[in-house]
Amino acid sequence: MSRLKPGVVWGEDYKTLLKACKDGQYALPAVNVTGTNTINAVLESAHKNKSDVIIQLSNGGAEFYAGKGLPDSFQAKVLGAVSAALHVHALAEHYGVCVILHTDHANKKLLPWIDALVTYGEEFFKKRGFPLFSSHMIDLSEEPIDENLHECARILKRVVPLGMSIEIELGVTGGEEDGVGSDDIDNAKLYTQPEDCLLAYETLSPIGHFSLAASFGNVHGVYAPGNVKLRPDILKNSQALVQKTHGLKANPLDLVFHGGSGSDKSQIAESLGYGVFKMNIDTDTQFAFAESIGKYVEDNANAFKYQIDPETGTPYKKQYDPRQWLRVGEKGLVKRMDEAFADLGSAGKSLAERPAGSKAA
Repeated sequence: MSRLKPGVVWGEDYKTLLKACKDGQYALPAVNVTGTNTINAVLESAHKNKSDVIIQLSNGGAEFYAGKGLPDSFQAKVLGAVSAALHVHALAEHYGVCVILHTDHANKKLLPWIDALVTYGEEFFKKRGFPLFSSHMIDLSEEPIDENLHECARILKRVVPLGMSIEIELGVTGGEEDGVGSDDIDNAKLYTQPEDCLLAYETLSPIGHFSLAASFGNVHGVYAPGNVKLRPDILKNSQALVQKTHGLKANPLDLVFHGGSGSDKSQIAESLGYGVFKMNIDTDTQFAFAESIGKYVEDNANAFKYQIDPETGTPYKKQYDPRQWLRVGEKGLVKRMDEAFADLGSAGKSLAERPAGSKAA
């Protein structure tokens, strides 16, 4: 098994990691982060589970990272993403796992955000010799496919010299995430056509590496059972068409499972056999973080009303110290990630080089 240097992966190391996932029929959880607490919790959970992981930022997550008080919203989206990326670069290696660093869901109105990040990435690459991010996502699934692929090709040409990849989306993932997407979607658009996947392969693969979020009925968020029917066979048929048309090995596309929160575990397992290397689980991790803090507040209610107990005179500083309750949130996220690593089969399979004398997982 190939071993990689721990830390943020890019270029050929990124492709090596994806190949290991597909060959081993496991996937990496992709977690949308909003600050140092969520980033650190994801790194902690990956280290605990001896799994590699994907850390990603939506435009809203990046803006929040920079601070909602920053007056220029666009600048906050850019600087927040850059700042978060630098934080991950500084720490990931020391957690002893490989990290794919990614931006999530940039629709047409957010293309200037991606272009600005690529420009930052170009300057970073000149100074450091490696990219700031592993990949960026361009989500033009609501646009005509020709426009979608034209813009994806334009951006892919910019990032290939940096050793980066892009993620694209064909078909529309239901639900809404940080202002991208809608619940009001024609049901037919929730299912990507294999012929569109073939066109994407033929358009983009000559330029550089890309991954594909093909919609097979998946939705953002958690919905009542039966709201949308998952059809993993669409992934199977798309892979088969590309394979047959171009005489390739099985599962030539690197596929992404969006809207993984709350999905049926048997259908998650089925999708892993069709070349899925990544699954997004933002909604469940948000809830795990919030639920844990909510319980802590309930259990220590007076500490969030008084600095000193009005009856006993007991000071509550140790209870309301943000380090206490934020840490509780981190632990809740880590616990939920234990489940994700197990469901996706990635626990114990990190490709990161281990320190001399350590035992293999």
